[in-house]
Amino acid sequence: MNQVHAAGEAELVVSTDGHVRLLRLNRPERRNALSRSLMMAVIEAVLDAEEDDEVRVIVLTGTGDAAFCAGGDLKEMRGNDEAGARFRSPMNRVERNVFEVVLEAKKPTIAALNASAVAGGFELALACDLRISHAGARFGLPETKIGMGANFGSVLLPRRVAPGIALEMLFTGEYIDAAEAHRIGLLNRVVAESEVLPVALEMARKIAENAPISVRRVKAVALRGLELPVAAALRQDPGANPYLSEDRKEGIRARLEKRKPVWRNR
Repeated sequence: MNQVHAAGEAELVVSTDGHVRLLRLNRPERRNALSRSLMMAVIEAVLDAEEDDEVRVIVLTGTGDAAFCAGGDLKEMRGNDEAGARFRSPMNRVERNVFEVVLEAKKPTIAALNASAVAGGFELALACDLRISHAGARFGLPETKIGMGANFGSVLLPRRVAPGIALEMLFTGEYIDAAEAHRIGLLNRVVAESEVLPVALEMARKIAENAPISVRRVKAVALRGLELPVAAALRQDPGANPYLSEDRKEGIRARLEKRKPVWRNR
């Protein structure tokens, strides 16, 4: 699963802690920039986590204190104009899908932002359901400053914050700090730098303690509902109904017996 870069280390380090799958971008010498091989590794790892019934939550983080992810690898893009154009194209299947695969994951996703997230790195964070970072981190989409387009960010940022705030960030390409990101709702938590990953993992464990079917359903209902009128959102059928599941019966039994439930994911 792990892609390996020239130094012989995996570009993406994948580990599992109980029901939590941790994906760590591991190109610190390039500020964890998204090479084509790293994007493919993230896609593969997320799809693998989706298919693994033991995995209930996915956490993404980065190596080092320079960046969570600095976006697309400009050095790789610059290699030659034709390759760079394919890399940057909004129709590029790899570039498009790395963000879409994270966004469309049925299981909860948490971005543990160990440092700043900009350009494609910020888009990757936006694709996650929850985001945690520290006061020293900054966030933004500077593509307009270098003649590029933040294709995914232009679509998703206005869905994460008020449209006027999103457009200001997109038009100016300016960064915001963690305090502002928290104020406008982009960050769920701002914690000490050393606590970013521990807090994210603790949040993931709390989510993983709940019934997997119920968690997946509330995510699907909540996110799909944002795109629908209220009446249609209330009528949507996102799949497995937890009210008909074995886990619902187990949850009620466990509550009455004053014990922790043992979820069967069915």
